[in-house]
Amino acid sequence: MLDWLYEIVSQLIVWIHTGLSTVVPKDSGWAWGGSIILLTVLLRLLLVPLFVKQIHASRKMQELNPKVQALRKKYKNDKQRLNQEVMKLYQENGANPLSGCLPLLVQMPIFIGLFQTLKRISDAKPGQSVFAVSSDLVASAQNANIFGAHIPDTFLNAWGTDPKSWTAIIITGIAVVISSVTTFFTVRASMKRQPVTDEANPMMQAQKMMVFLAPLFGLFGLGFPLGVLMYWVTSNSWTLAQQHYIYKRYPPPGTDGEAAAAAAKTGTKTGPKTAGSKPSGSKTGASKNGQAASSGIKAKLKKEPEPAPEPEDKPKVVRNQPTRKSRSKRSGTQKR
Repeated sequence: MLDWLYEIVSQLIVWIHTGLSTVVPKDSGWAWGGSIILLTVLLRLLLVPLFVKQIHASRKMQELNPKVQALRKKYKNDKQRLNQEVMKLYQENGANPLSGCLPLLVQMPIFIGLFQTLKRISDAKPGQSVFAVSSDLVASAQNANIFGAHIPDTFLNAWGTDPKSWTAIIITGIAVVISSVTTFFTVRASMKRQPVTDEANPMMQAQKMMVFLAPLFGLFGLGFPLGVLMYWVTSNSWTLAQQHYIYKRYPPPGTDGEAAAAAAKTGTKTGPKTAGSKPSGSKTGASKNGQAASSGIKAKLKKEPEPAPEPEDKPKVVRNQPTRKSRSKRSGTQKR
């Protein structure tokens, strides 16, 4: 049913292995392990636009979260109406809650194709080809050595062999632990950098589930071939580095990272002026400090003028104004 997918994945591995064979021996573990790592890197480079779309979707959901909470309070007794209003709000603002799951959905087919290809290579009989991998390359992959283990080796198979291959057990066990730890920190970092989210968001619920399932992933990894574990560890490491770079450069709104980024920008403007000054000696430094202190005091005095003294209470002087006489009395003539 999915043979076309397995053909594509196996053909990509063959092409990358052919290119690496010009640098390292084609039958070495470096050639086959490098093919898996380069396939992972190329896949993640193609997923960068989807990751950016995931960031935009997350920001959009954060912006709409207060409106969603208001709708929850308004229609808390009517779940059907609440779902209709929330979906209407998302459609009006061009938000898609499931867009954050796109990178994971795209990676899953590659993961399944790589798992099936490596599993069939490990189970192939001598002279048997696997999809686009010829019989000679199948034998080369089966015998490729990486620190004493082979790419098709699994922890369970190495433990079940008699006598036990302790090198394969240790290498695959370490790969299982690293894949589980990197999965946990990848999901945890993604949730930690998204402080404002809707609890009903499917992406948020899936991430919470992954946080608890990440330690249990090691139980499934015990049956994964070493090549699949190498793919998983490389993919998780890439995701951690990518998240750290994106969220540091563009911190989520309303977080401490955003305030720190703004402070860093203002600090770079004022920082070089003070950092570039160098002391020329103790005397000159002291004189400069004294001048700076005196100028600072003068500036402070100028900025803060002394309050004007309150006027003293003086005794009031009462002046007796002369009364105005009539014209007849002033001229001495009698009034007719």
